[in-house]
Amino acid sequence: MAKAQIDKAKVLLADPVVAVSPWSVLGAAAMAASAAVLMAGVMVLGPGVRFEEPAVAQPLFPNG
Repeated sequence: MAKAQIDKAKVLLADPVVAVSPWSVLGAAAMAASAAVLMAGVMVLGPGVRFEEPAVAQPLFPNG
C-alpha cells in the first residue's frame, strides 16, 4: 500500500506538460514586429514633429 501511495504522490508532483500552440508563437512574433515598426516610426519622426490641425473651412458665402 505504501508503494502505491508513493507512486501516486510522484505522479501528482510531476510537472504538467503544456503544449505550446504554433499560433500563439506566430501571434507573439507579429505583435513584436508591429511594435518594432511603430517604435522605428517614432524614432524617424523624432520628438519635435507636430501635426497641425487644419484650418477651419470658410463658408462659401461670407455674409451668411
